[in-house]
Amino acid sequence: MFYTLSLPAKWIAAGIILSFLVLALLMQWTGLSVDPWSPSNLPFVVVGVVAAALRYAALRHPSPWLVMVARIIGYYAALTAIVLIGAVATYPLAALSHGFSDAALQHADRLLGFDWLALYQLVAEHRGLQLLGTAAYRSIYLTPAIILAFFAWSGRSGEAYRFLATFWLAAVLTLALYPLMPAVGPLSYLWHGPLPYLPESEVWQQGLIPALRAGRDTVIDLGQLRGIVSAPSFHTASAFVYIAAGWQIRSLRWAIVAINVAMLLSTPIEGTHYLSDMILGMLVALVAIAVIGFIAAERRRPAQPRALRTSRV
Repeated sequence: MFYTLSLPAKWIAAGIILSFLVLALLMQWTGLSVDPWSPSNLPFVVVGVVAAALRYAALRHPSPWLVMVARIIGYYAALTAIVLIGAVATYPLAALSHGFSDAALQHADRLLGFDWLALYQLVAEHRGLQLLGTAAYRSIYLTPAIILAFFAWSGRSGEAYRFLATFWLAAVLTLALYPLMPAVGPLSYLWHGPLPYLPESEVWQQGLIPALRAGRDTVIDLGQLRGIVSAPSFHTASAFVYIAAGWQIRSLRWAIVAINVAMLLSTPIEGTHYLSDMILGMLVALVAIAVIGFIAAERRRPAQPRALRTSRV
């Protein structure tokens, strides 16, 4: 089964540290910065301080409940770090990108028979679909919290770390592919005239990406991060990663599947994504799941005796 094999915590820490160093280089290269004294940074500082304090308390006074709470907060801190680093990294990567791939992505949608405008008009005409779509789209933060809390409560730390590693790799792959196909998204590309409905992701790409390329927006506000990645769709990649992890939690399996199917259905409109964006996001997730699964399986494979290895040479 997918999540029966685990990975060590130090791998997650190493991945986050490496990601931060790469982000620092990208920020320096593009002349971007983050104001360390901005009030919007406070929630992230609080999460880090609380996680460190609870871990220290759990080491000094290892009562079961304190250990579990410290474990949960530690998982959430790692997830927050991955999300924050990834979101900030989209800005320098956008600044380094060239052109837009909307024509190619829309052409792929046309070949697939997907009519984004028809779906948008349907949602724009029904308030209920808008509310359901917004809630489903925002569940990208709810599902991992549930999964990690369950792993912490049940003492399945190895599976939590494997989930975090898969999520991290999916983010890395998404960021690596993003500069190759920057796009403003179907809402900005296809719709002309007043907007009858403004989705969750709005239309930041068409103004923010050119500004970053021109060096006009150089200070990033962590409290005002905007989603500017069109392809691959990270919401789609996340949904498949969540489903793979949630499938191993028998009591929550179908609830997690239902939530993430709803998120996938909401992604074209609320995330202003082409269907081709979503297919690429699905492929990113499948690669991340396969790679981390292979690494975990190789770690579990028992080492062969030296004599046996020598005899095969």
